[in-house]
Amino acid sequence: MRLAIFGGTFDPIHNGHIDIIRRSAAIFDQVVVAVAFNPHKDSALFTPDERVAMIRDAAAPALARVGCALETVAISGLAIEAARAAGASIIVRGLRDSTDFDFEMQMAGMNGAMAPEIRTVFLPASSPVRPITATLVRQIAAMGGDVAPFAPPNVVAALKAKFPAHG
Repeated sequence: MRLAIFGGTFDPIHNGHIDIIRRSAAIFDQVVVAVAFNPHKDSALFTPDERVAMIRDAAAPALARVGCALETVAISGLAIEAARAAGASIIVRGLRDSTDFDFEMQMAGMNGAMAPEIRTVFLPASSPVRPITATLVRQIAAMGGDVAPFAPPNVVAALKAKFPAHG
């Protein structure tokens, strides 16, 4: 069985993340989405449990349709350790642009030095979702903007609950 792990903060998950998860599902039998958080320093908008639930709700149906199992977990340590714990031999990383590439190459190099048995695979984001970032989605929502084009419906609802309409 081909098992891959895709890690990030996912605060919140957005359509760019969903794109990479779907692309992973076309390659792997199981995808573990690992929500990273630092319990001593995390200033995220959503709790790790909320992020895990949003990912599960947004991604599981699409993966089930293509026969790929989805697991979501919260992690507070190194992605490489989460990969080992999950039994993953691949770490998936999404790339939007050359800035992502430069950073992700450094991470892949460090991960490869710590765990040479675990490979990193880069997947390019589809053109329509390349500009989306969680930071921009949060900012648009905080200012009362419509984030529906950028995030799954369950995330849009969660953001509306966090940022009630301006008065």
